[in-house]
Amino acid sequence: MFGSKETHLVALSDLDEAREAVRQALADASDADAPGLRVALGILDGFTASDPRVRWVGKVLGEQGINPRTHEVAAIKALRDALPGLSLVAATALAREAKQSQAV
Repeated sequence: MFGSKETHLVALSDLDEAREAVRQALADASDADAPGLRVALGILDGFTASDPRVRWVGKVLGEQGINPRTHEVAAIKALRDALPGLSLVAATALAREAKQSQAV
């Protein structure tokens, strides 16, 4: 999607290991601890289901209080400020993805 000169957002994650650790803890948990561990496992599963780029964009724009549906230009600027080297084309694409994800 982006040209060879674009900065790519690479998300590294240990969610699989964390999820497996919580599953193991759940298997060995007492009746009192099991409900909380089930909630934790659900939270981890929710992170896995969403795109890390969308989460990053949402975090950046949320911290700035910017709604990409109503303030696309400000969203693009905030993304470029948050990740120096991010091109205008890439920031625009990310802002538009965020805008579309909010439309659902």
